[in-house]
Amino acid sequence: MIKKILVISSTFTGHGHKSITEALSDHLVHYPDVSIHVIDGFNLGGNMGLRVGKMYGSVTRTAKDIWKLIWDIQCSKPSIVNDFTEIVIRESFLKLLKSIKPDLILSVHPIFNAPVINILEENNLDIPFVTLIADLVSISPLWADPRADYIICPTIESKYKCLEFGVSESKLPVLGFPIRKRFTDHIGDNNQNNDYSYDRPLDCLIMSGGEGVGNMSRIARVLLNNFNCRVKIIAGRNAILKRRLENTLKERYGDKVEIYGFVENVQDLMLSSDIAFTRGSPNTALEAVACNVPLVITGALPGQEEGNPGYILKYNLGVVCKELKNLKGTVSELLADNARKLNSIKQSQREYRDADIAKNIVDFLLKIEPKAEVDFDAIKTGSRFRGLTEFEHTRKSFMKARQNLQDVIGPKAFQRYKERIKNRNR
Repeated sequence: MIKKILVISSTFTGHGHKSITEALSDHLVHYPDVSIHVIDGFNLGGNMGLRVGKMYGSVTRTAKDIWKLIWDIQCSKPSIVNDFTEIVIRESFLKLLKSIKPDLILSVHPIFNAPVINILEENNLDIPFVTLIADLVSISPLWADPRADYIICPTIESKYKCLEFGVSESKLPVLGFPIRKRFTDHIGDNNQNNDYSYDRPLDCLIMSGGEGVGNMSRIARVLLNNFNCRVKIIAGRNAILKRRLENTLKERYGDKVEIYGFVENVQDLMLSSDIAFTRGSPNTALEAVACNVPLVITGALPGQEEGNPGYILKYNLGVVCKELKNLKGTVSELLADNARKLNSIKQSQREYRDADIAKNIVDFLLKIEPKAEVDFDAIKTGSRFRGLTEFEHTRKSFMKARQNLQDVIGPKAFQRYKERIKNRNR
């Protein structure tokens, strides 16, 4: 029976991986004989790994073209990411295994799947390895290593993508996207009709994930200038954005607008809202669905979020407004005929959401049988590279990855990429 679970997550690459881990932990507390140890996978790479993880916020806020380049590279040549990551984390990961002695390893971040499986195979460690995909539709091949024991899919669309990558169907259970308990606690007691009525102000929530990206000020102005509404804005970790919004909006609109930084009680803000404006972050969007808040998707990150607006439309969980010049018309359409379309979305959300997804995933994990007894004390740590220091081998691996990057995108594009990085660091 599974007694110890090691979860490889991430703290700084958005908030979704951390939220998924919390959703599972909420239900593991009901199994006192099972312990869970959560690590930030980037921390396994030491200071360099943490710096890489922390770059996510600034890159996705200010350099989406670079993020698109990173996505394209990991899709076209995932070995660049896998080889470098394996070398950087190997020693720390082996030491962690000796300390934790897990019965099962669960990864909720794509970067660590193949590297961890490689390390396990190289050291003859027969530990069950499970991946839980944290995206809905646009799945990177880094998620889909066919050697994993199982790859838990949140949607049928993600399963089909994994099949394209060569994963056996028997390894692809579709169990849904786990949502934190505080976003679903209300469902059992309050699953009745809570439709919006046009005789009161529209309570609007503007958010864009933990990193606080998107044109929040412009969205707020469109709403406040054209509708009878109140607006709450969550700027996330983006402190500069929060100050800018306070300086530009509070003075003009007063009590009609409230501005928050990164908040822990976002579920309360969702539950008190009639509509949410956000980018296509899967975690943020599906937490809003759990709170029965119709979505207006105003953008999506290149790569892993590109398919999410279409997914929201497919299941009538919200609408998409790619151009903010069309936002007034989009909201007007939702509110027409006493908010008929808005309330139709609310009904679809009530049919879609499932408060038991995280519990079902935990139950699935605990039914996995350990493969064999592992002698963790026999794990050998220390560099296996014939006299090369860890630093020297990491440096050589980085240079190889750098050359592979140049081969993939071409010398001219690579030079432009270097100049962009140099200018951002000045």
